[in-house]
Formats: sequence, C-alpha cells, structure tokens
Amino acid sequence: MKKIVALDIGGTNTRVALINEKYEIESIKIEPTVVGDTNLFLENVKKTVTEAITDWDDVLCLATGVPGRIRYDGFIYALPNIHIENVPLASYLSDVFKKPAYVINDAEVAALAEANVGPWKKAHSLYFVTISTGVGGALTVNGKLVNSSYEAGHTMTRYHGEVHEFEHMCSGVGIRRLCDMNRLQVTDAKEFFALVKNKNPLALSVYKDWINLVGNWFEMINDAFSPEVFTITGGVMKSADVFLEDLRRAAHHCHLEQCGCGQEAGLIGSAVLGFQRSK
Repeated sequence: MKKIVALDIGGTNTRVALINEKYEIESIKIEPTVVGDTNLFLENVKKTVTEAITDWDDVLCLATGVPGRIRYDGFIYALPNIHIENVPLASYLSDVFKKPAYVINDAEVAALAEANVGPWKKAHSLYFVTISTGVGGALTVNGKLVNSSYEAGHTMTRYHGEVHEFEHMCSGVGIRRLCDMNRLQVTDAKEFFALVKNKNPLALSVYKDWINLVGNWFEMINDAFSPEVFTITGGVMKSADVFLEDLRRAAHHCHLEQCGCGQEAGLIGSAVLGFQRSK
C-alpha cells in the first residue's frame, strides 16, 4: 500500500506521520518546534522525520502544511509564529530524504482534509474557514484546491463609521479589539463568549454586532464562490454552542458546518496533498 510522510508544522509542535491510502495514521511522532533559527528549525524537522519513519519502501513523497506564505515550489517566504523567513523547506526535505517534497499553507491542507476525508467530502464545492488568531479560507472543488486566500481576513469592513480589516475585529484576537471599541474589557474570546452566555447586557450588544459582521463576511464569500458548504474551525469554534445557530441565521444563504477532521486535519490534509501531487 502506498504511503505519504505527512508533516504538520506549527508554532508549538512539529508532527510527522506515516499515512496510507486509506488515510490511516500508521505511526506518528510529535516534537516541539524549534523557533527563531532557520538552520536549527530544519535540523529539527530532519531529526523528527528520521525518528518517525523507519521504512521508506512504499513512500511516495513528503507533504507538509505550515503556517506561512509559500511559493509554488515549496519555498517559504515567512513563518511568523516560528520567527523565521526564507526557508527552503521543500528542497531541503527532498535533498535529505531523496523523495519529492511538497509544502503548502496549513489552511490549505486542512481544506484538503475536509474536502476529501471529512463528513462533507461528497460536496461538489467546499469553502474551508479558520477563525482563530487571524482569519483564512480556501475553496475546493471536487476535492482539489482551486482558490486559497491569505487575504480573506483582510477584507475591509465598515463599523461605526470607520473602516477596519475584518479579522482585526472578528477573529479570536479581534474580538478583544471589538470589545475595546465598545468599552467592554475582556482578556480573550473565551471570556467574551462566557459573558454572552451569562446575558451580560454590554456583551450581548457587542455580540450582536459581531454576529452581523461575521454573517455579512460569509455572505460576501458566498456571493463570490457559491460553495455547497462552508466548514469552520479555529479557536472561536470552542464557543460554537454559544453562537453557531445565530451565525447560521445571520448568513442564511450559507450552509455552515463545523469541521469534521479535528486535530488530525493538518496531517490528513498533507497526506491528501501528497497523493494528489503523486498522480
């Protein structure tokens, strides 16, 4: 059975797994990500892969998702959360392990996981959204990426007579700014949604604005791409029980669902990428 060495590299951990054609994880290794030094970062990735994969006979390639901007050939312009830039990750992995290597953005690999392995894999078109520190999105059609947007969260949005970037008000971090604009002091999105759940009057007022802003954003994306389904993940979805039904009503032309691949989306999506590129 053919296999992919899948990597999911984040600001905290580097995860390496051997994944077969049934998208079963046969083995996995997790190590802390080295930050702030490109050479040490690459050496750590090499070490983690070497320790994770002992049998390369059926491996087609290595495939990786990373939280940064990537060139078509897998060269990474910058990894802000890892505090390095100009990282030749794809060519490095290929040279070291003598296999083809592919690198794309982590939101893109998660979109591939949702579109090919998740509960909505039969949908003709799927738009993946992550609402966390920032906001990102990626469109798949028939299981393949056709549009990804590093800029989805930077849409300009009018609020209280001023123009702001969408994610600066509506992401997990942005919610705090939105609260500040309305003289509501919270430490994070979790605290905000707890106040909403407890019917705090000022929090409910800000919440109404947040729902309208996010609903309008989804409607805008829907007008542009008309996906059959949106799947949503990210830190704010920890409070989905508070807001998801309200958001569905606000974005009533959109089919909104929670992502189904969970914590393994990065690894599974990297495997999908590897199998697609190897055909």
